[in-house]
Amino acid sequence: MAPGSKAQRKAALDAGAWMFNVVTSVGIIMVNKALMATHGFSFATTLTGLHFATTTLMTLVMKWLGYIQPSYLPVPELIKFVFFANLSIVGMNVSLMWNSVGFYQIAKLCIIPVLCFLEILFDKVRYSRDTKLSIMLVLVGVAVCTVTDVSVNSQGLIAAIIAVWSTALQQHYVHHLQRKYSLGSFNLLGHTAPAQAASLLILGPFVDFWLTNKRVDTFNYTAIVTFFIVLSCIIAVGTNLSQFICIGRFTAVSFQVLGHMKTVLVLTLGFLFFGKEGLNFHVALGMILAVIGMIWYGNASSKPGGKERQVYSVPSEKTQKHGILSSQSEVDQKV
Repeated sequence: MAPGSKAQRKAALDAGAWMFNVVTSVGIIMVNKALMATHGFSFATTLTGLHFATTTLMTLVMKWLGYIQPSYLPVPELIKFVFFANLSIVGMNVSLMWNSVGFYQIAKLCIIPVLCFLEILFDKVRYSRDTKLSIMLVLVGVAVCTVTDVSVNSQGLIAAIIAVWSTALQQHYVHHLQRKYSLGSFNLLGHTAPAQAASLLILGPFVDFWLTNKRVDTFNYTAIVTFFIVLSCIIAVGTNLSQFICIGRFTAVSFQVLGHMKTVLVLTLGFLFFGKEGLNFHVALGMILAVIGMIWYGNASSKPGGKERQVYSVPSEKTQKHGILSSQSEVDQKV
C-alpha cells in the first residue's frame, strides 16, 4: 500500500474511532440523565456494574465467534487495573456528591495535567511549546463553558484528588497494558470487563446506599425505567470499547484533550433541546476557545517534535570502549 493510502486509511480510522466514542459517550450521558434526573434511579455504581456485565457478555459472544483470540494478562496487572478503574468510578461519584458542580468540573480538567505528568515520568514524553499552549487553551475554554459556582470542603477535596489520580492512572494504564502485552481493545476488555462487573455488582449496592441512603433492591422498576437501564447498558458497550480503541490508537492525554469535544457537544444539544437559557456569552466564548484549542492540539502534536518519546539505546561494545552513549528520540505518532 502506498504511503499516501496508508496515511489516508489511518486518518479515516482515527476519525471513525473518535466519532464512535463521541456518539456513544454523549448518548449514554443523555440516557443516564433521563434515567437518574427524570426517573430517580440514582444508583450510579450499580448501574456501572451492569454496564460491565453487558460488556462481558459482548466479549464472550465475540470470543465464541472467533473475533477475540486468546491473549495473556498477568493477574497482578489485572488487579491493579481494576483497582484504579473502580476507584475512579466511585471517586467521581463521591466527588460529584460532596463538591459543587463548578469544583467537580475543575477536578475533571485536572486529569489532563496529571496525565501529562504521568507520560513525562513513565513514558519519557516531551511536549513542544505549541502542544502545551494548545492544552492550556482547551482547559481554559472548557472551564469557561462549565465552571460556575466553586466551593470546596476538606472531604470534597480529598474525594476530588482521589478521583483525578485514579482516573488518570486507569487511562494511562490502558495504553501501557495494550503496548506492553500487545493487547487489542477487544482482548483487554475481555480480561478487565468480567472482573470489573463482578466487583462493582458486589460492592455497588453498598456504595450506592452509602451515597444515597437508598437501596437498589427496593426501587420501583417500572417498564420505562427498565427500558432506560437496558438502553444504557447497550450504549455502554460501545462507550467502553471506544475508550479502549481511542486510548490504544492515540494516548490518554489526547483522549482527554480531544474528548472535551463531548462537553461542547452536550452543551450544544442542551441549547437545542432546552432553548436559549442553556447558552449565554461566556458559554459560547468558552466553546469557541475549546474548539480552537482542540484543533490546535491535533495539529501541534502531530508535527515532528510536537510529542516526542525519548528512547535510549543500549550501548554497544564499540561505543563503550570509546565512552560514547548513543541516544535517539522517536516521534510519537499516536496523536
